[in-house]
Amino acid sequence: MSTPKIFESEYRFCLILWEYEPISSGELSKICKEKLGWSRTTTYTVIKRLSERGVVKNENSLVSSLVSKDEAQKAEIDELVEKKFEGSLPAFIAAFTKHKELSEKDIEEIRRIIDR
Repeated sequence: MSTPKIFESEYRFCLILWEYEPISSGELSKICKEKLGWSRTTTYTVIKRLSERGVVKNENSLVSSLVSKDEAQKAEIDELVEKKFEGSLPAFIAAFTKHKELSEKDIEEIRRIIDR
């Protein structure tokens, strides 16, 4: 089963949810007002939209995620590599490293990841 698409503003919402879940929709609304400047109705609309797509669940006004942060990030990277680099992970890495200075620590960490 593929991970449902999470759009940018929804992702910012999910970052809050992942930090506080499970959380009541009322409390989540207050945090979204403070951190995102959203009204209560905007928060409830996003909860409803993400519930319909299978990203979150809202049972008895208790909201929790059905998609983890790792799953969402992986799906986003997979989509980026597929769309912009024709599915080539080496092309993605080459483009990324060409425009970003990597420290020795970064290089070693990348080597460890590849070796796994």
